[in-house]
This record gives sequence, C-alpha cells and structure tokens, in this order.
Amino acid sequence: MIEILEGTRETVSYSPHFRVRLYMNQETENYPIHWHTAVEVIMPMENIYTAVVIGERHILNPGDILVIPPGELHELFAPDSGKRIILQFDSAMLYQLDGFSSSLSLLGSSIVIRGEQHEDLHANLRDLLLQIMNEYFSDAPLKEAAAFSLLIQFFVQLGRNYVLGENRFPKTRTGNKHKYVDLFLEICTYINEHCTEDLSIDHVAEKAGFSKFHFIRLFKQFTGSSYYTYLNKRKIMNAEKLLMDPNITITEVAMRSGFVSLATFNRVFKSYKKCTPSQFKNLEGVHRTNP
Repeated sequence: MIEILEGTRETVSYSPHFRVRLYMNQETENYPIHWHTAVEVIMPMENIYTAVVIGERHILNPGDILVIPPGELHELFAPDSGKRIILQFDSAMLYQLDGFSSSLSLLGSSIVIRGEQHEDLHANLRDLLLQIMNEYFSDAPLKEAAAFSLLIQFFVQLGRNYVLGENRFPKTRTGNKHKYVDLFLEICTYINEHCTEDLSIDHVAEKAGFSKFHFIRLFKQFTGSSYYTYLNKRKIMNAEKLLMDPNITITEVAMRSGFVSLATFNRVFKSYKKCTPSQFKNLEGVHRTNP
C-alpha cells in the first residue's frame, strides 16, 4: 500500500539522510490514482503489471522499465502474484546538474524502455537499476554515495539516448547535431527558469540566434512539441508546486504561473492533467481508469 496518501497526493517516505526510496514490491493490491514530487522508476521482475499515466496505459512485462517524471497522475494495477522494483527519488537531487531538467522534459508524461526496442540501452539501464538495488540494501560503507552515482549514470544514459535520438535534427550532420543539442538544452533550461514571465517566441528565437520560423522548426525537432506546448507544460509544472500550498488561491496560482487569465489556466491545466486545478488542489474528484 502507499504509506502516506492524502487524496491523490503521495508523500514519499525517505530516510532522514538519503532522498531515495527503493523497495521490492510484492503486494497484490492496486495503487489508486495518485501523484508525487518524486521521479519514479518501475521494473517488474516476475509477472505482468499495468500502469496508467495521464490516461495512457502501459503493459509492463518482466524487465520492462517505466520512468514517470514528477507531478504526473498515475495508477498501478497488480497481478495476483508477482514482484517488481519500485524506485522513487527526489528530483531536486539531480535538477542541479546542468541539462537534467531539460532532458527529463523530453520524456513526456512517461516512457517505457523495452529490451526488444532498445536492446543496448535497456540492458545497461536494467544492470544499473539492479546495482542501485544491491547498494541500497547493502551494509557497505558509502552505500548512499554509490547508489547516487549509479542513479546519475542511469539518467545520463537515458537522457543521452533521447536527446541524441534519430528524431533530433535528422537532416543535420553529426558535428552540427551535437552543437544543436547543446544549444537547445540551454534554451530549454532558459525556458524552464523563466516560464512564468512574458516569454515570447520571438524573444527566445533571438536568444537562440535563429529566425522565428527556423527556430520553430528546430525546436519541434528537438522537443517533439511546439514552443507554446512546451512552455505551457513548464507553467503547469510550476503551478503544481503552488497548488500544494493551501494558503494560495487558484487565481493567484494562475497569475504566478504566467497565465493571463483564470479561464486559460483552468483550460490548459485540465488538458495536461486530466483534472481541474480545484480537484488537484483539493485532492479529490479525479477520474479513475479501470484496467
């Protein structure tokens, strides 16, 4: 069961000195729709599990690796018997690393790495996850430092695979492609840090050194989404944090998140989170999906 669940918000119970939680889960009960500020990684070891993230269903076979970024509403369905690794960690631990936040944004609301689709990447990530588990449960000195270093390796490999994927600048030569990747990681970081401001596409295109129309095309190739879709998603991520504070009204959340009106905020929030800001804030009334 989820240890600390208030409505739909889970508070992950970390140890006092290490913001990582890992356990071998063998429970047969389903986990209701919920969200948390942690990044979550799930890998079945025995039997088939189902996860639904923002309405998207993932059937997870043994060895499949599901990564869920923070703030995403999800629910988990368990078989009558089975075993799976569940890893949760405070994303703030890695946000200080240059490019991490932008790379995580490229994964969307969730991503599944399967052996038949990404053989080498899957093998490496699976080995790293098992090494993290071994360190986590060991009595060795500096086990937290060892587990943390492996966690960084896990997301470096995952991030590099997706920022250097075939769909990133497909018609660009390798040397220029890497330059574009570095540049657009910087641009995404800039957007992440200034998303609540009046951040026009003309301004960001000029900062990147491209014409507006060239920038629009390259940004879509890099992120897989339009500029304003990406910008709105970052605004919603900022709004999620503010909605946790019971002393801040929804109207104030909308304004502080960079939305010009409450109606626009409500519409955009529901399109991303499949629930209204009020439901999210009050931790109730969220639609559940059956397996």
